[in-house]
Amino acid sequence: MTFFDPQTWDGRYFNGSWMPASSTFPVVSPSTGETLGSVASATADDLAATVERARLAQVAWAASPAEERAAVLRRAAALLEENTGVLAQWLSDEAGSSQGKALFEAGLVANEFHLAAATALMPYGQLLRSARPRLSLSRRRPVGVVGVISPFNFPGILSARSIAPALALGNAVVLKPDPRTSVSGGLFFAAVLEEAGVPAGVFSVIPGGVEVGSALVDHPDVPVISFTGSTEAGRIIGARAGQLLKRAHLELGGNNALVVLGDVDLAAAASAGAWGSFLHQGQICMTTGRHLVHDSIYDEYIALLSEKAKALPAGNPTSGAPLGPIIDERQRDKIDAIVHETVDAGARLTAGGRYDGLFYEATVLADVAPDHAAFQKEIFGPVAPVTRFGSVDELVELVNASDYGLSLGILAKDAFRAYELADRLPTGILHINDQTVDDESQAPFGGVGASGTGARFGGHEANIEAFTETQWVTIQADVATYPF
Repeated sequence: MTFFDPQTWDGRYFNGSWMPASSTFPVVSPSTGETLGSVASATADDLAATVERARLAQVAWAASPAEERAAVLRRAAALLEENTGVLAQWLSDEAGSSQGKALFEAGLVANEFHLAAATALMPYGQLLRSARPRLSLSRRRPVGVVGVISPFNFPGILSARSIAPALALGNAVVLKPDPRTSVSGGLFFAAVLEEAGVPAGVFSVIPGGVEVGSALVDHPDVPVISFTGSTEAGRIIGARAGQLLKRAHLELGGNNALVVLGDVDLAAAASAGAWGSFLHQGQICMTTGRHLVHDSIYDEYIALLSEKAKALPAGNPTSGAPLGPIIDERQRDKIDAIVHETVDAGARLTAGGRYDGLFYEATVLADVAPDHAAFQKEIFGPVAPVTRFGSVDELVELVNASDYGLSLGILAKDAFRAYELADRLPTGILHINDQTVDDESQAPFGGVGASGTGARFGGHEANIEAFTETQWVTIQADVATYPF
């Protein structure tokens, strides 16, 4: 039997054991329309039973030595490295990832588990000064059961970055992946962690729809929800979590600006801009959604970017096409509506704007104004809206016209000038002389404004903050006496 044999998981979910469900839904390739298998369609009752098993299993997991937890995560990382090709193939088949993107994402997933193994062994508190003769300290304690809801676009990494550190810090994890990527974003991790030796019940994968996600958010024994997805859904989850007095870590949408100043290497700038807008068909929260280009180079930048767009065919990732499919028809139609609404409002279509099935052409929109749909909305497709600016003050106004604040790129000959400019531009992530799409497991990740609740992912500090509670402890040799 090969690793991750479909006979193990087909039609099942995982709660420490592979469980059949009362119904299933198909796993469909967006590239070919082929049915790749079936996934259990779990219910709210299945979720409740799974959370109860997780709650009981977490106690012993948290009490286990940190080195034991780290060893499990190291074994998981090794398994991921050994089976990079398996995960990459599922990312290509199920999520429509190009071959390069799929391999890159699979490598990032392994890095998350390596980092988490180190997180398990990090200092988890500090000594505090006290006015009284006693030992005073703060320590971090696991929250218990962490609920993770992950999206379809980078299903591997955007699941792993919550799963791995939460487990490392002594929590149990219940994962609800996007229904469109329940294999690469969910069941694959169940197989890896089962093989790595995670105790039964400590990690679970519950595929399903909105009903299951809502039940996970509402469950009283799940004090922390880690959600990556749309701003619209994030607002609903955040509001519900607030009512229930639980923490919600929300990494949401973006309408990220790439600022191109007048003194740049134009060929390099156009290359960076194309990568930022067209990688994975623009289906990335960090995608460059607005190209803000100085008047002096505007026309030439448009010409170069359009040339690059026309040279990027969309097709089946297995053929080596640089652009794969849009995830489904609903998303494709949303992209197309924004493009044509923007053109009707006065923008120029200089490349793309057409589709064949789910394959949408790399598209460039010139002369996009702040009141156009392509400027205001997160498109989540391979579309590069370009807007000109003259003065720095005009640029600042354009960048800050969006409620989103996830990632910002500034391309300039003078990097320090760009850094000073960035002080006027609120953003969770800043890249000087690079485009907006980047991620490293050891770096803090998160946005401001409509992009989420800040850096709750990446690096030891952010992960420990996200998945533990702080406890104050005092210890003294004798019982304290009081005048009562």
